[in-house]
Parts: sequence; structure tokens; C-alpha cells
Amino acid sequence: MDKTIVSIETAKELLRSFQVDDERSNERSAMVWIALAALKLGDKWADATNKMYGTRAIMDWIRDECHTPYAANTRETIRRFTLHQFDEAGLVEQNADKPERPINSPKWNYRITEPALDVVRSFGTAKFDDCLTSFLAGRQSWKEMQREQRELVKVPVTLPGGKSLKLSAGGQNILIKAMVEQFCSRFAPGGEVLYIDDTSHEEGAINHLKLAELNIVIPERGKAPDLIVWMEDKQWLFLMEACSTHGPIDVTRKNEMRRLFDGHKGSVVYVSCFPTRKIMQKYLSDLAWETEAWCSDTPDHMIHLDGEKFMGPYRSDE
Repeated sequence: MDKTIVSIETAKELLRSFQVDDERSNERSAMVWIALAALKLGDKWADATNKMYGTRAIMDWIRDECHTPYAANTRETIRRFTLHQFDEAGLVEQNADKPERPINSPKWNYRITEPALDVVRSFGTAKFDDCLTSFLAGRQSWKEMQREQRELVKVPVTLPGGKSLKLSAGGQNILIKAMVEQFCSRFAPGGEVLYIDDTSHEEGAINHLKLAELNIVIPERGKAPDLIVWMEDKQWLFLMEACSTHGPIDVTRKNEMRRLFDGHKGSVVYVSCFPTRKIMQKYLSDLAWETEAWCSDTPDHMIHLDGEKFMGPYRSDE
């Protein structure tokens, strides 16, 4: 295999040399990397560039040049499970043209960092080892960051019924803990937690039998809500998003969840959860109507977005 030639396999090997984990060197991440380098299959890595691309442009490049179409609803998967980790590992930078860009801006973009670009252009040549060593020197790799995270003390969570479990530290799990322990006791008393999307993916479905009874099929990671709670007495299904590092339930996300949970029993209540009111303010204009917003720093209160009644499902979600 000629490592100087762009292919899915050489992209995977190149990413592994940066000491990323398996998911950040799988086929999806390899194609994202090829798109960020503005290369076509069969080109030379030496011709890589680091122009700025939004997620939509990256997906279009993958479709046109890697001949792999991605559905529009996979955009969040690419952001959350490839680009965010590339950024943490120093492989890409966000909004190099305007670092202060609002988080919900449609112009949000990514580009390969200059140090990483030097490594890419040297791949398969005699200069590669020196370039890679220079890049890794004094820099914590993504694998090292993962190991460090696993060594942190886990976050204990007490479910409404009294059962305890432990979530991995970091990520959104501090907010998810508050959602379980503070939101549920106040706004879903007696509710049963059916699913938790743990940052480390160690948790997941809590009650498989109840999910089956309610005709709920958990979607793939990246599409499932962060927390699913069932309130038996009212027959309400809470679909809740933890919005500390990514967006809330906007119109697109609401429609996506409505399709994903089509056919379920009961009625849906959509809740966007924030760690603070200050963070929530960044997203207020994005929140979908007929949803709820809750902040863990003021746990006794909830913001109800329009509708003819207070918190509860609407006819379209019953």
C-alpha cells in the first residue's frame, strides 16, 4: 500500500498515528479527515490543505468524493463523535476566522491545524516520523485523555426508585445527574428512568422490559436523547436533552425525535436541560415551541414555551 496516496485505509492509518482511538480512526472519521484536507481518493497527501469547512460542506465532500452519502440527520453524529474529539486532540481548530462566533451560528467551521497539516503532508515520506514526533511532543493525545478520564472518580446517581448507578466523570454527566435527581423529583414524581446516554457509553437502557412494553426502540448513539423517563400515572414519556456542550431541542431535533419515537405508547414531553440560565440564554431563540426548558441552577422552575396549557404533551405527540 502506497501511504502517500489518499484512500480510506491510508486515512485510517494516518489518524491512528495521531494516537486517536478506534472510533476516531474508523471509516466515518477517515472520510471526515479526507474532506477536511480537501482531497479526493487517489490524490496525494502531500497536496492536503486546511481550508475551513462547515459540517454540511464536509458531508457534501464525503458524498461527492468518497461516494458515501450521509443523511442530514447524521450531522450531529459527525460533530459529536468525530470533530469534537479531533479538536480536543489538536487535529482541528474551530472558527479560525472568528473564534468568538456564536455557538449556534450556521457559519461554524473547522479546519486542520497547521502542525497537524505538516504531518499529513509528510505521510508516507522519510520526513513523516520527525513531523509526527514534533506534533506529539508536549501534547496529550486523545487516547491519553481518555485514560485520564477513566481514572477519574465516577458520578454517583440515584434513580427515582432508589436504585443507584455510577456514570463516568466529565462530559454532560454532571448535568444528567441533576436531571435525574432534581428534575424528576420535582416535575416527574414517581417517574421511571428508562435510558441514560452516559458520556462513556457504559450505561444505556435501564429497563429493557419497560421499553419493549412501551414499543420504544432506542436509536443509535448520537440520535437518542440523553435521558428518557416514563411517568406511569399520566402516561407521559419525557425525552430530555442535556445541553451543556451541544444544542437544545430545536425544530429539527424535535421533528427528528418525533420520527424516531413514532409508534410509542403514551404522550411525549420534550425538555431541554441546561446547567445554568446563562448558558440557556445562548439558545433561547433556537428552542422549539411546545417544549420545556429547565436549568439545574434554578431547579424549582421551568420555562414553558407557548401552547394552550402548562407542561405536558400536545395532540401531535399523543
